[in-house]
Amino acid sequence: MSTAVETTQTLPAGQWSVDSVHSHVGFAVEYMGGTFRGTFSPIEATLGVAQDGSATLVGRVPVEGVRVQDENLAAHLQTPEFFDAERAPEISFTSSRIQRSGQEVTIEGELAIKGNTLPVRATGTVGDPAPDPYGGERFALNVRATIDRTRFGLNWNNPLPSGESALANDVELTAELYLVRA
Repeated sequence: MSTAVETTQTLPAGQWSVDSVHSHVGFAVEYMGGTFRGTFSPIEATLGVAQDGSATLVGRVPVEGVRVQDENLAAHLQTPEFFDAERAPEISFTSSRIQRSGQEVTIEGELAIKGNTLPVRATGTVGDPAPDPYGGERFALNVRATIDRTRFGLNWNNPLPSGESALANDVELTAELYLVRA
């Protein structure tokens, strides 16, 4: 005897806002044989899901909110060699398509960094809404994408004695979002 299993194909309908205290947006890039990581704070994001299942995710972080372990390096990341905070003070994302199949999700959209807007595809997992202890409702959305930083104008590098570059071009972006019904 077989049992039918229903797979959820849409995100929960309604307007959702990011819980910025419990959410995380970060990056990782290979640097001189190791992995260099950073985060962005504060995070702003909203998710609107219509009754028909169509959805739009919009998010932004201020460039001045990049967080790394060394304040001198954090200052360097603000310069034109990296994010150029003075001329491009914000990194933003707007989805064009969100697909869900069970707990898996794919989000396609436009990522804008340093005045360059390019398509990005992120994949990951999504949870189902659950009540929280504060009378609200929330769910988790966790996605990853890999981008080539040089396509966004982040071209700084430093050659190693071997002739290889110190900093890789591919950067993994992660977004671990806890969304609360607005």
